[in-house]
Amino acid sequence: MKKRHHVKLVHEGNYVAEVDIELIETGEGWSPYLSLEDAGKLDDIREALRREDIDSASRAAKVYRLTPVN
Repeated sequence: MKKRHHVKLVHEGNYVAEVDIELIETGEGWSPYLSLEDAGKLDDIREALRREDIDSASRAAKVYRLTPVN
């Protein structure tokens, strides 16, 4: 079993969060996997962005605001 660093982008509304996670590679089945902790972190950040609670989301990720280009 190997673990490797990965950056996942979470998009909600006008925001994108850059979240550091670890992928677990086992070499069989549906590999790579997320740990339960990382899956929960992604869900928490996604929910914070939905509520527009940028302070909570930015504690665990880098948060960016998207602006349309005309």
